[in-house]
Amino acid sequence: MKYIEKGPQPKSLAAYNKKVSANTKWKSFNRSVKNDTYDSILHEQGYICCYCGIKISRRKCHIEHYRPKSKYTHLTFDYSNLISSCQGEDEQRPTKPVHCGHKKGGWFDEELMISPLDPNCSSYFRYTGAGEILPTEDPEHQEAAETTIKMLALDINKLKKMRRKAVEGVIQATQGLSEKEVKQLAEAYLERDGSESYAPFWATIDYVMRQFY
Repeated sequence: MKYIEKGPQPKSLAAYNKKVSANTKWKSFNRSVKNDTYDSILHEQGYICCYCGIKISRRKCHIEHYRPKSKYTHLTFDYSNLISSCQGEDEQRPTKPVHCGHKKGGWFDEELMISPLDPNCSSYFRYTGAGEILPTEDPEHQEAAETTIKMLALDINKLKKMRRKAVEGVIQATQGLSEKEVKQLAEAYLERDGSESYAPFWATIDYVMRQFY
């Protein structure tokens, strides 16, 4: 999970929020304003899923309400509560296995949900060469990390295989490099590319590379 630094809401959304009432439903969200919101969120996240970190695009994601709109209706159009999750389903078997935002659904627990809006969120997880995601060993956040992994299904085989491939690529790229060179490679690898995108599984790559220096 990579930290998402929220910026100001799009001007069109700010204007829209001045007009909506407390009873306005998400389904009635103005299409043009919604598209602006999508564009802003995707750019903010560097086109990777807010939870698992796979690459996403406008057609392969949905706007996720960090605090579910079913319970926090006053945050339905609040930009600070809007992030973008992958569709969370296997392309070969639609709806299976479900993970990330679609898996989370209406679940939310302030104490047990690790938030990608927390600047320290990436430090609450560990990763193995086999692509596994594990909770931190820090007892203060361990239960929350374990629960988040379970409730978002971040440990399913599909994601393990994708993370393992990313890890293998990192290990191959660091072969023969000095500690200094690995650090320089990591810094470059973890920056946005020419299309303003972050590398898929950014948090996994960051964790693995830190083991080398």
